[in-house]
Amino acid sequence: MLKNKLYPILLALLAALLFGASAPLSKILLGDVEPVMLAAFLYLGSGFGLLIVKIFQQIGKKSVKTEAKIRKSDLIWLIGATIAGGIAAPIILLFGLRDTPAATASLLLNFEGVATTIIAAFAFKESVSRRAWYAIITITAASIFLSVNLNSEWGFSIGALGILAACFLWGVDNNLTRNISAKDPLTIVTIKGLVAGTFSLILAIITGNVFPGWTVVLGAMLLGSLSYGLSITLFIRAMRGMGAARTSALFGTAPLAGLILSFILFQETINFLFLLAIPLMLVGTIFLVTEDHVHLHTHEKVIHDHSHSHNDGHHEHVHPENKIVFQQHSHLHEHSVCEHDHHHMPDTHHRHTHSSQS
Repeated sequence: MLKNKLYPILLALLAALLFGASAPLSKILLGDVEPVMLAAFLYLGSGFGLLIVKIFQQIGKKSVKTEAKIRKSDLIWLIGATIAGGIAAPIILLFGLRDTPAATASLLLNFEGVATTIIAAFAFKESVSRRAWYAIITITAASIFLSVNLNSEWGFSIGALGILAACFLWGVDNNLTRNISAKDPLTIVTIKGLVAGTFSLILAIITGNVFPGWTVVLGAMLLGSLSYGLSITLFIRAMRGMGAARTSALFGTAPLAGLILSFILFQETINFLFLLAIPLMLVGTIFLVTEDHVHLHTHEKVIHDHSHSHNDGHHEHVHPENKIVFQQHSHLHEHSVCEHDHHHMPDTHHRHTHSSQS
């Protein structure tokens, strides 16, 4: 049980580490490429990188299917997430950044985690306990400390509202993706990466961006395959185990990884706000690690397809010819009505509503 609890937490933290590294490493490339063009190749790198992984998976195809395919019923969530997070949010963000001081923009970009949680709790009725709220608040506060530049110009404008709107759309993206997180994450991220990358590339060309050299293109795509592709894949897998709100909270530790890498690469100075942020992020993570959500709950009858094993207390169905499959596998299967009491988070099987949170 402890392994099942810690596994998604570790995935979310690793996703944050990879994504946080993208900012300082992208800074190295920005001297040779425009921001929109760089974003295009980062997204394309995530899409093509995972597409290559999928091709190799098909070549060495296992006898047992481990991930569920995207079905027609999933497309509405995938299309919605791609439009919200891969197309609409970047456009609105670009317009917002144009009229917003850098310090204000950095601060407002921390709103994504808050937006994800609010949407998850109120629109999708995801269970968010008081302890989870404490974690979200402390990690968001730490992220704000890391993004504050006391020496820069501050100001609030229509552009700032645009940045908040972009963060809200990324929150929508996260929650829509949560609804298909039980399906193959490589397929999800490949589609989102290729669509967002193609859109950004077209936008870069229309706005007169010049193509960089091939070394820059390949470097950006390699970075994108890891800091975007692998990171978002881990993010989706983490959402399977603990929902959108908690995953986004832990993903909020990404700026810490970026700041530490900036210190190593560029010898950037570390101020007192950084020293305040570290314990806050640690406290927020501890809140989630020590969360103990236990109550009697009922699982309704459901038929679905997702990656699972037979040692989690929820998958007791019998395979054809009474074949026993011990490893992780995926197929259409049925859950009977079941009532029991155990520790759980809002994973694939525990997205029931609660009358109150504790």
